[in-house]
Amino acid sequence: MIAIFLACTGISSRTAHAAPYYVTVAGLGGEPDFEQRFTALASDLDKLFKAADASAHVTTFTGTSATKAHLTDTLAQIARDAKPDDAFTLILIGHGSYDGEEYKFNLPGPDISGDELAVLLNRILAKRQLIVNTTSASGGSIGALQRAGRIVVAATKTGTEKNATVFARYLVDALRDGSADVDKNEVISALEAFQYADRKTAAFYETQKRLATEHAVIEDTGKKEAVRTANAESGEGLLAGSFALLRIGSAQKAASDPAKRALLEKKEEIEQKIDTLKYQKAAMSADDYKRQLSAALLELAKVQEELDK
Repeated sequence: MIAIFLACTGISSRTAHAAPYYVTVAGLGGEPDFEQRFTALASDLDKLFKAADASAHVTTFTGTSATKAHLTDTLAQIARDAKPDDAFTLILIGHGSYDGEEYKFNLPGPDISGDELAVLLNRILAKRQLIVNTTSASGGSIGALQRAGRIVVAATKTGTEKNATVFARYLVDALRDGSADVDKNEVISALEAFQYADRKTAAFYETQKRLATEHAVIEDTGKKEAVRTANAESGEGLLAGSFALLRIGSAQKAASDPAKRALLEKKEEIEQKIDTLKYQKAAMSADDYKRQLSAALLELAKVQEELDK
């Protein structure tokens, strides 16, 4: 049952530490303050991704280099190079617009629409994809970008939330703050990063005593409405919970050690099985759930023991 469920949700039974691809784009700021802020956030992500994994393919566009042409060329190159077992992450920082029908990411020169982005992304063979759109009006891009096997995070729940957002700031903080790793497996998943940034964003507006003008959402089933929180009944959040956005601590070291990489992959595969079991618990008998969970936890403990040697 687990194998079937993993296949249906696009989660590979082989959680390969294949080559991860990261593309970060800091779009048009329009004002010096925004330009500096967007560039700094993109630069921080660039450093974090490069430091976390020497094998990662990291591309970051800021300032005048953040053009539609450069982004199009880069995504086309990744479409040629990336393999199905690879993981791909695209992070958009800046301003967006939505006219009621079409979302656009604001760039120096021509903007790029959500539909245009989707065409480029759909050509990338990587089965595991994460798109984090932190711009204003980013909720308007979800319909175009969602697809089976792809996690889509937006800083706003709709295209009509058009004020500048702060979500990107806290997304970066999530990757720097070990507390974002809620399950303490030394992997900050896409879901953990989303939940951390969402909490911090809400706290920002509360502290500033301002009406919140952004409400982050996530969609990772490829066919449902985006949600504010993960939902076990619908399966929303399962794929995001299994997507390793950034490894930290010993997991980061193991990922860079050829002798331990296979063990790390095995560990993450078992953790995915455990997460899937938790989502399936309501549909299983108590005895079957306990039996499968106990077996998985025992297997996980053995692999962890090998990793700790």
